[in-house]
Amino acid sequence: MRDAKETPGFKVGDSVRVKPGVVDPDLGIEIGGWEGKIAEEPGQDNLVLISWDSVTLQNMPDSAIEQCEEQGLDWTRIYLETQEVELTTPRDTEEDVGQVVAELATKYAWSYLGEQGRRIQQVLTSVDPDDEMAGLEAWEEYLAENLTFPFEAEIDEWQERGPLQAGARVKVTGISLMDDLYGIIIDVRHERIKYAFPLCDLEVVDEDSPNHQIVKDYRVWFANR
Repeated sequence: MRDAKETPGFKVGDSVRVKPGVVDPDLGIEIGGWEGKIAEEPGQDNLVLISWDSVTLQNMPDSAIEQCEEQGLDWTRIYLETQEVELTTPRDTEEDVGQVVAELATKYAWSYLGEQGRRIQQVLTSVDPDDEMAGLEAWEEYLAENLTFPFEAEIDEWQERGPLQAGARVKVTGISLMDDLYGIIIDVRHERIKYAFPLCDLEVVDEDSPNHQIVKDYRVWFANR
Protein backbone atom coordinates (compact mmCIF):
# COMPACT_ATOMS: atom_id res chain seq x y z
CA MET A 1 0.00 0.00 0.00
CA ARG A 2 1.36 3.41 -1.00
CA ASP A 3 1.86 6.03 1.69
CA ALA A 4 0.50 9.59 1.62
CA LYS A 5 3.65 10.95 -0.02
CA GLU A 6 3.19 8.62 -2.97
CA THR A 7 -0.49 9.42 -3.40
CA PRO A 8 -0.89 13.13 -2.63
CA GLY A 9 -4.40 14.35 -1.90
CA PHE A 10 -5.01 16.23 -5.11
CA LYS A 11 -8.28 18.10 -5.45
CA VAL A 12 -10.01 19.78 -8.36
CA GLY A 13 -8.41 23.13 -9.14
CA ASP A 14 -4.95 22.28 -7.79
CA SER A 15 -2.07 23.35 -10.04
CA VAL A 16 0.39 20.56 -10.83
CA ARG A 17 3.62 20.08 -12.74
CA VAL A 18 4.59 16.88 -14.55
CA LYS A 19 7.74 15.36 -13.09
CA PRO A 20 10.88 15.05 -15.26
CA GLY A 21 11.10 11.99 -17.48
CA VAL A 22 7.36 11.37 -17.73
CA VAL A 23 6.24 10.35 -21.23
CA ASP A 24 2.84 10.99 -22.78
CA PRO A 25 1.29 7.50 -23.00
CA ASP A 26 -0.39 8.24 -26.34
CA LEU A 27 2.14 10.42 -28.16
CA GLY A 28 5.35 8.92 -26.81
CA ILE A 29 6.97 12.30 -26.14
CA GLU A 30 8.47 13.52 -22.86
CA ILE A 31 6.21 16.00 -21.09
CA GLY A 32 8.20 16.68 -17.94
CA GLY A 33 7.69 20.29 -16.80
CA TRP A 34 4.28 20.68 -18.43
CA GLU A 35 1.75 22.26 -16.08
CA GLY A 36 -2.00 22.35 -15.63
CA LYS A 37 -4.83 22.04 -13.17
CA ILE A 38 -6.60 19.03 -11.72
CA ALA A 39 -9.92 18.60 -13.54
CA GLU A 40 -11.03 15.40 -11.79
CA GLU A 41 -9.97 13.98 -8.46
CA PRO A 42 -7.99 10.71 -8.62
CA GLY A 43 -10.05 7.54 -8.75
CA GLN A 44 -9.27 4.08 -7.49
CA ASP A 45 -7.00 3.54 -10.49
CA ASN A 46 -4.77 6.36 -9.19
CA LEU A 47 -5.20 8.34 -12.42
CA VAL A 48 -5.78 12.07 -12.35
CA LEU A 49 -7.18 14.24 -15.15
CA ILE A 50 -5.12 17.36 -15.87
CA SER A 51 -6.21 20.30 -18.02
CA TRP A 52 -3.13 21.99 -19.44
CA ASP A 53 -2.57 25.65 -18.59
CA SER A 54 -2.18 28.38 -21.21
CA VAL A 55 1.64 28.46 -21.01
CA THR A 56 1.90 24.73 -21.65
CA LEU A 57 -0.60 24.94 -24.51
CA GLN A 58 1.28 27.83 -26.13
CA ASN A 59 4.54 25.89 -26.01
CA MET A 60 3.12 22.53 -27.05
CA PRO A 61 4.85 21.23 -30.21
CA ASP A 62 2.87 21.60 -33.42
CA SER A 63 3.43 17.92 -34.10
CA ALA A 64 1.79 16.98 -30.78
CA ILE A 65 -1.41 18.88 -31.50
CA GLU A 66 -1.52 17.67 -35.11
CA GLN A 67 -1.06 14.07 -33.99
CA CYS A 68 -3.85 14.44 -31.45
CA GLU A 69 -6.17 15.87 -34.09
CA GLU A 70 -5.38 13.04 -36.49
CA GLN A 71 -5.96 10.40 -33.81
CA GLY A 72 -9.04 12.05 -32.29
CA LEU A 73 -7.30 12.77 -28.97
CA ASP A 74 -7.94 15.76 -26.70
CA TRP A 75 -4.77 17.89 -26.65
CA THR A 76 -6.11 20.19 -23.92
CA ARG A 77 -5.99 17.54 -21.17
CA ILE A 78 -4.46 14.23 -20.17
CA TYR A 79 -4.76 11.39 -17.67
CA LEU A 80 -1.59 10.68 -15.69
CA GLU A 81 -0.79 8.65 -12.61
CA THR A 82 -0.75 10.66 -9.38
CA GLN A 83 2.91 9.84 -8.73
CA GLU A 84 3.85 11.42 -12.08
CA VAL A 85 2.84 14.95 -11.02
CA GLU A 86 3.53 17.31 -8.14
CA LEU A 87 1.82 20.38 -6.74
CA THR A 88 2.92 23.80 -7.96
CA THR A 89 1.63 27.37 -8.03
CA PRO A 90 -0.80 28.56 -10.75
CA ARG A 91 0.60 30.81 -13.46
CA ASP A 92 -2.52 31.82 -15.40
CA THR A 93 -6.30 32.10 -15.26
CA GLU A 94 -9.18 30.15 -16.78
CA GLU A 95 -9.70 33.08 -19.15
CA ASP A 96 -6.10 32.74 -20.36
CA VAL A 97 -6.65 29.05 -21.05
CA GLY A 98 -9.89 29.68 -22.91
CA GLN A 99 -8.28 32.27 -25.16
CA VAL A 100 -5.32 30.07 -26.06
CA VAL A 101 -7.53 27.02 -26.69
CA ALA A 102 -9.69 29.09 -29.05
CA GLU A 103 -6.62 30.34 -30.94
CA LEU A 104 -5.13 26.86 -31.28
CA ALA A 105 -8.47 25.33 -32.27
CA THR A 106 -8.59 27.79 -35.18
CA LYS A 107 -4.96 27.17 -36.13
CA TYR A 108 -5.37 23.39 -36.18
CA ALA A 109 -9.00 23.20 -37.32
CA TRP A 110 -8.13 20.98 -40.30
CA SER A 111 -5.25 18.99 -38.83
CA TYR A 112 -7.47 15.93 -38.41
CA LEU A 113 -7.14 15.45 -42.18
CA GLY A 114 -3.38 14.99 -41.95
CA GLU A 115 -1.28 16.36 -44.83
CA GLN A 116 -4.35 17.46 -46.75
CA GLY A 117 -5.56 19.33 -43.68
CA ARG A 118 -2.25 21.17 -43.42
CA ARG A 119 -2.58 22.29 -47.04
CA ILE A 120 -6.12 23.49 -46.43
CA GLN A 121 -5.04 25.33 -43.29
CA GLN A 122 -2.33 27.17 -45.24
CA VAL A 123 -4.99 28.53 -47.56
CA LEU A 124 -7.09 29.67 -44.60
CA THR A 125 -4.35 31.27 -42.51
CA SER A 126 -5.81 34.05 -40.32
CA VAL A 127 -9.35 33.28 -41.54
CA ASP A 128 -12.05 32.92 -38.88
CA PRO A 129 -13.39 29.34 -39.34
CA ASP A 130 -16.90 30.64 -38.65
CA ASP A 131 -16.65 33.24 -41.44
CA GLU A 132 -17.59 31.19 -44.50
CA MET A 133 -17.43 34.10 -46.92
CA ALA A 134 -13.90 34.96 -45.77
CA GLY A 135 -12.99 31.33 -46.38
CA LEU A 136 -14.42 31.45 -49.88
CA GLU A 137 -12.53 34.66 -50.60
CA ALA A 138 -9.29 33.03 -49.46
CA TRP A 139 -9.94 30.04 -51.71
CA GLU A 140 -10.86 32.24 -54.68
CA GLU A 141 -7.55 34.08 -54.36
CA TYR A 142 -5.59 30.86 -53.89
CA LEU A 143 -7.23 29.11 -56.84
CA ALA A 144 -6.70 32.12 -59.11
CA GLU A 145 -2.99 32.12 -58.25
CA ASN A 146 -2.36 28.38 -58.40
CA LEU A 147 -4.66 26.75 -60.94
CA THR A 148 -3.44 26.45 -64.53
CA PHE A 149 -6.13 27.00 -67.17
CA PRO A 150 -7.55 25.47 -69.24
CA PHE A 151 -7.88 21.91 -67.92
CA GLU A 152 -10.17 18.96 -68.43
CA ALA A 153 -12.59 17.93 -65.68
CA GLU A 154 -15.46 15.54 -65.13
CA ILE A 155 -18.71 16.18 -63.31
CA ASP A 156 -18.78 13.53 -60.60
CA GLU A 157 -21.75 14.69 -58.52
CA TRP A 158 -25.42 14.10 -59.32
CA GLN A 159 -27.14 17.21 -60.70
CA GLU A 160 -30.77 17.93 -59.94
CA ARG A 161 -31.30 19.86 -63.15
CA GLY A 162 -29.52 21.44 -66.09
CA PRO A 163 -27.81 20.22 -69.27
CA LEU A 164 -24.61 19.15 -67.47
CA GLN A 165 -24.98 15.84 -65.68
CA ALA A 166 -22.70 13.43 -63.82
CA GLY A 167 -20.14 11.85 -66.13
CA ALA A 168 -19.93 14.77 -68.55
CA ARG A 169 -16.44 15.97 -69.53
CA VAL A 170 -15.86 19.71 -69.62
CA LYS A 171 -13.01 22.12 -70.26
CA VAL A 172 -12.47 24.56 -67.40
CA THR A 173 -11.38 27.95 -68.72
CA GLY A 174 -11.34 30.20 -65.64
CA ILE A 175 -12.97 31.40 -62.45
CA SER A 176 -16.28 33.18 -62.93
CA LEU A 177 -17.49 34.34 -59.52
CA MET A 178 -18.05 33.40 -55.88
CA ASP A 179 -21.46 32.35 -54.59
CA ASP A 180 -22.46 32.01 -50.93
CA LEU A 181 -24.45 28.83 -51.69
CA TYR A 182 -22.48 27.04 -54.40
CA GLY A 183 -19.00 28.34 -53.61
CA ILE A 184 -16.50 29.06 -56.37
CA ILE A 185 -18.17 29.14 -59.78
CA ILE A 186 -15.98 28.42 -62.79
CA ASP A 187 -16.39 28.87 -66.53
CA VAL A 188 -16.58 25.61 -68.46
CA ARG A 189 -17.18 24.58 -72.06
CA HIS A 190 -19.10 21.48 -73.09
CA GLU A 191 -19.82 20.67 -76.73
CA ARG A 192 -18.94 24.26 -77.74
CA ILE A 193 -21.36 25.79 -75.24
CA LYS A 194 -20.14 27.91 -72.31
CA TYR A 195 -21.60 27.36 -68.83
CA ALA A 196 -21.00 28.59 -65.28
CA PHE A 197 -20.62 25.62 -62.94
CA PRO A 198 -19.71 25.01 -59.27
CA LEU A 199 -16.15 23.80 -58.83
CA CYS A 200 -17.20 21.63 -55.87
CA ASP A 201 -18.89 19.20 -58.30
CA LEU A 202 -15.87 18.68 -60.56
CA GLU A 203 -12.89 16.35 -60.52
CA VAL A 204 -9.78 17.12 -62.55
CA VAL A 205 -9.27 14.35 -65.11
CA ASP A 206 -5.45 14.37 -65.10
CA GLU A 207 -4.51 12.91 -61.71
CA ASP A 208 -0.84 13.82 -62.29
CA SER A 209 -1.64 17.50 -62.72
CA PRO A 210 -1.10 19.87 -59.75
CA ASN A 211 -4.64 21.07 -60.50
CA HIS A 212 -6.00 17.69 -59.38
CA GLN A 213 -4.79 18.02 -55.78
CA ILE A 214 -5.67 21.71 -55.55
CA VAL A 215 -9.27 21.15 -56.64
CA LYS A 216 -9.58 18.08 -54.43
CA ASP A 217 -8.42 20.08 -51.39
CA TYR A 218 -10.96 22.80 -52.15
CA ARG A 219 -13.76 20.24 -52.51
CA VAL A 220 -12.91 18.62 -49.17
CA TRP A 221 -12.94 22.03 -47.49
CA PHE A 222 -16.24 22.98 -49.14
CA ALA A 223 -17.89 19.72 -48.09
CA ASN A 224 -16.72 20.05 -44.47
CA ARG A 225 -16.79 23.81 -43.94
